[in-house]
Amino acid sequence: MKAYKGFNQDMTCRGFQYQEGKEHEHKGKVEACESGFHACENPIDCLKYYEPGKSVYHEVELSGETDRDSADSKIAASHIRIGARLDIAGLCKATFEYVRSRCTNENNAEPGKPATAGECGAATAGKYGAATAGKYGAATAGNYGAATAGECGAATAGNYGAATAGNYGAATAGNRGAATSRGKSSTGTNGLSVARGNNVMVRGGLGAVLVVAEENSDNYDIKEWKAVVVDGERIKADTWYKLVDGQFTEVEQ
Repeated sequence: MKAYKGFNQDMTCRGFQYQEGKEHEHKGKVEACESGFHACENPIDCLKYYEPGKSVYHEVELSGETDRDSADSKIAASHIRIGARLDIAGLCKATFEYVRSRCTNENNAEPGKPATAGECGAATAGKYGAATAGKYGAATAGNYGAATAGECGAATAGNYGAATAGNYGAATAGNRGAATSRGKSSTGTNGLSVARGNNVMVRGGLGAVLVVAEENSDNYDIKEWKAVVVDGERIKADTWYKLVDGQFTEVEQ
């Protein structure tokens, strides 16, 4: 199975030396959090164990005997193959793909169809559902769901969900969720908040990754961007930030 793993910068983990492209076999009992080779199905969960700036991340393949952790998507396996390295941008993209792949229309009002509303409308979908609303609309999806709203709209998704909003919109996702907007993006613990545009803002719970990309005022090219992790000290939890002169700056709300 495909998964993602964090390492120290020298490609070690718990004293074991790994190498890109190599395979390793564990002898003995496999138990999550105790023994075996560990990785996470949800890329964002890697940040709970290996902090950006001090770590490297790779795609991996797990096989053989496996055991899952009930707290998050961590899996222990008896066999691991180390794949390509991912930077923070690659880890963010992989997280969105992970969430999107788990969104279905199972609980929408009309079987097999997403919940959709036009301008100023409201669309709501249940767990795993997909909700889309037009300009000024509000889209809400449950856990693992995907919510998308247009300009000035509000998109909200539950835990593990993905929320996307357009220009001036607000995107909110729960714990381990991913929120992307061209306005304000907010997630819970271990989430991913991404905002791109002018004077955009992000916030997140402990362990969340915050990414801001400020564009030039006369075009859509990126002028500067920065990514940080909410550690509760340098970057506070549940606090809005924007990018000022290349640095994350707290915003009064």
